Amino acid sequence: MINVAILGYGTVGSGVYRVITDNNDVVKKSIGEDIRVSHVLDLREFPGDPVMDVLTHDYDEILNDDSVSIVVEVMGGLEPANTFVRKAIEAGKSVCTSNKALVAKFGTEILDLARAKGVNFLFEASVGGGIPVIRAINESLTADHFDKIYGILNGTTNYILTKMSDEGLSFDTVLKDAQDKGYAERNPEADIEGYDTCRKIAILTSLVYGRFTDFEDISTEGITKITNNDMIFAKAADMSIKLFGLTEKNEKGTFSMVAPFLVGRDDPLYSVNDVYNAVNLHGDMLEDVMFYGQGAGSLPTASAVVGDVVELAKNKGKVLPFGWSADKLMLSDVNEYETAFYVRVNSGDASAFKNSFADVKCIEAPEVTGEVAFITEKMSKTVLTARLRDIEPLQILRVN
Repeated sequence: MINVAILGYGTVGSGVYRVITDNNDVVKKSIGEDIRVSHVLDLREFPGDPVMDVLTHDYDEILNDDSVSIVVEVMGGLEPANTFVRKAIEAGKSVCTSNKALVAKFGTEILDLARAKGVNFLFEASVGGGIPVIRAINESLTADHFDKIYGILNGTTNYILTKMSDEGLSFDTVLKDAQDKGYAERNPEADIEGYDTCRKIAILTSLVYGRFTDFEDISTEGITKITNNDMIFAKAADMSIKLFGLTEKNEKGTFSMVAPFLVGRDDPLYSVNDVYNAVNLHGDMLEDVMFYGQGAGSLPTASAVVGDVVELAKNKGKVLPFGWSADKLMLSDVNEYETAFYVRVNSGDASAFKNSFADVKCIEAPEVTGEVAFITEKMSKTVLTARLRDIEPLQILRVN
């Protein structure tokens, strides 16, 4: 019998409880023995909910129960999650989590602690919700050198950008709609300013390159400055605007960033819309491979968490080769990363702009008056800024 304790009975925790109990036959078949949720930790009461049979308010009850071999942390935040996870590992219990903030900040330390204690720490659901990209990187895509990984890693921002593009609505209007539908928090800063995506691309980068990537070193900008005119010009160019988390390794260095990008129809992420997420990896042998699915929500995320539970149960007593070293990955200045750029300027600056760039594509959008947009040739942000000189652009976005 595999006994599992769940820390937190919110959206994801209740989903994990439901998946293990409702699909117990499927999970049992994968593991090869019985599995049950023996404890659920939460400060609240849930009258009438079957979870009351296993609910506890005392974490020591879980720590001191030797029959509990797997702890699922789905509380979110850094504390007390960090303390609880470390205590579980110190007690000889393997842990899995959906907590990207915890993994991005303390993942290296927790992985080292787990190895020292002969147990495992897994976090498939911390990136991309139900998309199994972490396990694929760790198990299936081990024969390639990856030079680029990028993706839509936040459903809230993707929903907002999709609605702005499809319906011509303002950012503020769509944000309120997203909050009303539960896609965005009352305080949406982590999503719309790119911080959530930043932590996720840091985790993926650490895994792909096998070295700790500090999310605080990643250049991060969100979507709050995207306007309806940007959407109109993007459509006129047969492109869409997506918030990407991106890491690329080339002859000039290793670059990592979170930023809005314009993407054309030939990009596999062009048509990833609404709350869906997608991750694309480019390897030297495999070339491009994409993972697509629901990036959030109770059951998709819970499904990924239970996938980790199954992995832990199948590998009892075995330390999995997983994670990254404490050796820090040094990132290059993103201002030296070369892409094409979308630049929107006042019409009065159009002639000066053309004179400053040898090769530009003008985007025609008759419905926008007083403004012109261009797509430049490939260059660094440093070069772009120097060439703009006295021109004050209304918007600058990278083009993938």
